[in-house]
Amino acid sequence: MAKYLKYTKNFYFVFTVLFIVWMVLIDSNDIISHFKLRSKLSDLEDQKAYYQERKEKIQAEREELLSNYELLEKFARERYLMKRKTEDLYVIVEE
Repeated sequence: MAKYLKYTKNFYFVFTVLFIVWMVLIDSNDIISHFKLRSKLSDLEDQKAYYQERKEKIQAEREELLSNYELLEKFARERYLMKRKTEDLYVIVEE
């Protein structure tokens, strides 16, 4: 027991222990915050990868639509319910 009391009287040892406790547990940049931020970063990186894949898919579809007039017309008719002047459009909604 006396061996441990000898270390507690040393100012540098006490200061170092208190500093380590402060940095690990109390400080705003503690270890728990780092783990939370690291998990949030990995989630955001996953979202970034998902949206980049989605962006590439949409760009490919856009290029395909712009290069083919028949596909563009079909897309406009189905999505935006467009029609020619001589046509009548009937929308059937299933319940």
